[in-house]
Amino acid sequence: MSISIALFGAGGKMGVRLSKNLQGSSYDVRHVEVGEVGRQRLRDELGVECCPVDDALKDVNVVILAVPDSLIGKLAAEISPKLKAGTMVMTLDAAAPFAGHLPKRPDLVYFVAHPCHPSIFHPRVHLEGDPDYFGGVKAPQSIVNALMQGPDEAYALGEDIAKTIYQPILRSYRVTVEQMALLEPGLSETVCATLLDVMREAMDEVVSRGVPADAARDFLLGHMTILSAVIFKQIPGQFSDACNKAITFGKPRLMRDDWKQIFEHQEIADSIERIT
Repeated sequence: MSISIALFGAGGKMGVRLSKNLQGSSYDVRHVEVGEVGRQRLRDELGVECCPVDDALKDVNVVILAVPDSLIGKLAAEISPKLKAGTMVMTLDAAAPFAGHLPKRPDLVYFVAHPCHPSIFHPRVHLEGDPDYFGGVKAPQSIVNALMQGPDEAYALGEDIAKTIYQPILRSYRVTVEQMALLEPGLSETVCATLLDVMREAMDEVVSRGVPADAARDFLLGHMTILSAVIFKQIPGQFSDACNKAITFGKPRLMRDDWKQIFEHQEIADSIERIT
């Protein structure tokens, strides 16, 4: 007997990605989408029709909430009374579970799975004419998974579904919800996205000071490649003395001494509260 999955938000941007990867799998997928645009998208791109909520939830084994973080708490509260004991509820991000937005149903299984996205060093990401920067199409990516609540034997099912919806998979890691929150929003958004945004501002600044825009972009992206390869030990090597001196001066000029406090539990909680 196949495992049934009710996929909420199936016609959204992320939902369609998941729907495509679930198509042809061993899972019995019931697509749920409230918006007509999303329902039509599923018809056009996958040839599937959506189910009414009650039909989708009838004796279902797994519910995937492919909806924005701000809607997960409300949606989970609405469907929770309709779920039988032992049903797995899967979210695609740690924010709502970390914030305590899932219903207090100790008889349900809560599982969180999030993609790492393809590495900038993987050649498949940059294939000319057919790049896959996001992942889930052709470029392999790793995933992180957390069994937040439920028997340990439920992890295998959650991981298998995660490997299906995010395929092709490079590696799969088991973490806690708290660790996943350190990774996102902490590492990936508060740190990485913020610093990349600063780098873009820096590029715009040198352009405003007379450097040709294309030259500045090529110069920055090229240096990002080799500097990243060295600093993340993708290749053997070391920075020049001049570069090391620039880092020694630049880091205190750009970063507060206490910047690592953004990984403290309350800082992460505050960040997630703003998101959700």
